[in-house]
Amino acid sequence: MDKEELKKNIDKSTPKDEELDTLKTENDNADKESKDKNLNSEKENKEDKKLTPEEELETLKDKLARTFAEMENQRRRFEKEKEDAYEYGGYSFAKEALNLLDNLERSKAVLENDEKLKETDALKKIVEHLNIINSDMLSIFKKNNIEPIKSINEKLDPNLHQAMMEVEDDTKEPGTIVQEIQKGFMMKDRLLRPSLVGVSKKIVKEEQRQEPKEDHKDEKNQ
Repeated sequence: MDKEELKKNIDKSTPKDEELDTLKTENDNADKESKDKNLNSEKENKEDKKLTPEEELETLKDKLARTFAEMENQRRRFEKEKEDAYEYGGYSFAKEALNLLDNLERSKAVLENDEKLKETDALKKIVEHLNIINSDMLSIFKKNNIEPIKSINEKLDPNLHQAMMEVEDDTKEPGTIVQEIQKGFMMKDRLLRPSLVGVSKKIVKEEQRQEPKEDHKDEKNQ
């Protein structure tokens, strides 16, 4: 086969520009038809999903109800926060003020135990003044809804009391508070600090304490 015949065969097998343009046009038309079908399908779906006036009204009512409910919840939260700020605004200050009360009582105890001052008129006057200040402070606390926690002869309440020691006492039920080490306080329904207390326990007799040792000796002898 000569060169001219080979060239003719190549020309015949290669698509012409016109044929390529035709193929491109056909492909573009096919793509356009596909897009049109998709658009029509989406439009039909939207039309199918279109709500009736009654359904739209119910949807609107539901949205309004949810909005009003959220607004009411926010209003209640705001009112609660405002009440807490008013009622417990002095909570931190009250906790600090308790330290002053403790210092007064400690000072009084130190003076009363001072051998040089015992039974002197000076001590009596100082203690009298300290008692007045203590009383005034408790009165101010009470006006601000700060009350001492009852402890002596009360049953131990872990929410209000903190047991620091046990005291043998058969005259009281076990767990009864028989000693107050530090007074606790409440501010309305909030705990400022728990009472530090000593609670009663049954007296263990000497015979009962020795029984385990005797039993242990018997075991060894066996």
